[in-house]
Amino acid sequence: MPKIRYNNIDNVSTDKTLKEFKQWREQRRSKVKDYSYTVPKHPPELDYLHANRDDTSITWIGHSTFFIQYYGLNIVTDPVWAEKMGFQRRLGAPGIPIQDIPPLDVILISHSHYDHLHLASLRKLITAKTLLIVPDGLKRKMIRKGFHRCQEMKWWDHMTLGGVKITFVPAQHWTRRTLFDTNTSHWGGYVLEQSHLATTSAAESAATTSDPYQSSAESGKNETAKESGGPPVLYFVGDTGYFQGFKTIGERFDIGVTLMPIGAYDPEWFMTSQHVTPEEALQGFVESGSQLMVPMHYGTFKLADDTPKEALDRLEVERERLGIGKERIRVLGHGETLRIHHEEGKQD
Repeated sequence: MPKIRYNNIDNVSTDKTLKEFKQWREQRRSKVKDYSYTVPKHPPELDYLHANRDDTSITWIGHSTFFIQYYGLNIVTDPVWAEKMGFQRRLGAPGIPIQDIPPLDVILISHSHYDHLHLASLRKLITAKTLLIVPDGLKRKMIRKGFHRCQEMKWWDHMTLGGVKITFVPAQHWTRRTLFDTNTSHWGGYVLEQSHLATTSAAESAATTSDPYQSSAESGKNETAKESGGPPVLYFVGDTGYFQGFKTIGERFDIGVTLMPIGAYDPEWFMTSQHVTPEEALQGFVESGSQLMVPMHYGTFKLADDTPKEALDRLEVERERLGIGKERIRVLGHGETLRIHHEEGKQD
C-alpha cells in the first residue's frame, strides 16, 4: 500500500534541488557570524511550577520546547533536551533540567523533524498517564517506538482533555526523519482553549471522569466557553513559513498568546517557504489577531545562518516600524516563566 504524502495549503512546495543545497553550502563558508550573544538563562521557578494549578504559565526551555500550565494541565511542546543537533552543540542549556519537569499530562508534537521530536527526551518525560498528541500519519511510528498512549490529529481536529480543548491547526512546512519518510506525516500547530465543558479544574475533572481523554467529536460538543477571568487562548505555531493560514486561524480563534518562531530564516531565498523571518513572524502575529507574542525557534541550535542577536534585532526594528506596543512582545530567557493570573488578567 503506497504511503500517504502530506502537502501544504495550496500545495506550496518546500523542496530544494541539489544545486540549491550546494549553493547554500558554498555561501555559508564565506559567512562570519558572531555568536557571542546568548539567550539569558534564568533560574527556573521550580517550587511555583510544581505547586501551580491555577495560573496559566509559559516557561521557555529552548527552541520550540515550552513547559506550559493551562487550566490545571501540565504540557510540554516539541520536547528536545538534546545536547547536540547533528554536529552542532546546543547554544544554551535547557531552561529546566529534564529531571525537574513536573509530571506531564500532555505532550504536543508539531512535526517529526529531529529538532522538534527527540525520542530520548520523550522517553524521560512520558509516564503511563501522559497523552502524546501527534500529527496525522505519525502515530504508527510512535507506537513502534513504544509510545502507546498516543492520539494523532488532522488539521482542524480537536479533542477535550479535562477542561481544555486542543485543536490541531495548519502550518506551512515539511517533515522527514529518514531518507524514505519525507512528508509521510503531517505538520502544524496547536490552539489551547478552555472548553465550555469546564466547570471544575482539569485536575478535578480527571479524578471524576472515566475517560478524561474523550475527544470532542466523541462527545458531540464542540463549543468553547469564553468566560471572563479564564485562561487566554494559546496558539503554539510550531514550525512554519509565512502563509495565509495565520489570518484563517485568527478568524477562528480569539487568540490571547502566540508562541511564534523567529529564527532559522537565513538565507531567505533558501528558507522562505519553511521558516518565517522576524518580519514575517510579526506579520503573522498581527494577522492572527493575537494580543501577545512570545518568540521561539532561535538561540538554541545553529540550524541556519542567522544568529540569535540578528533575529531579535530585526524583530525589534520591525516592531517599531509597525507601531506594535513593546509590551505585546514578551521575549523570554531560557528558564523564564510568564505567569498569567486568570482572575486579574495580568502577566508577570
